Amino acid sequence: MNEVLLHLANAFFYVFHTVLILFNLFGWLYPKTRKLNLITLLATFGSWGLLGLWKGWGYCFLTDWHYEVLRQLGEQGMPHSYIAFLVEKITGWLPETGLVNALTLGLAVLALLCSLWVNLRMRK
Repeated sequence: MNEVLLHLANAFFYVFHTVLILFNLFGWLYPKTRKLNLITLLATFGSWGLLGLWKGWGYCFLTDWHYEVLRQLGEQGMPHSYIAFLVEKITGWLPETGLVNALTLGLAVLALLCSLWVNLRMRK
């Protein structure tokens, strides 16, 4: 892949993946996006768990694809967690792996519970 396309793919992944993370966390708040939020949360947990059976727990294909682009652009030493990667890129601080994993899973489970609650409540 040529360098221009790699830079475009890199920009796409930064924006899309970050927006998806934020949508997973907060999309349940807005009635018009609640069903889509539940779908994206279930897809995220599916990637982490089902694809994780083959690739390791917490596997995210978006992270995998973005990291491949970044490696082709010369990036090295990226943390396993995309959240840790973003925190380091934004702040310069690389948080401890256990903390990132616990917060990521905890907040994702909380978002899933909220999404299930509002989606099931809407059906009644």
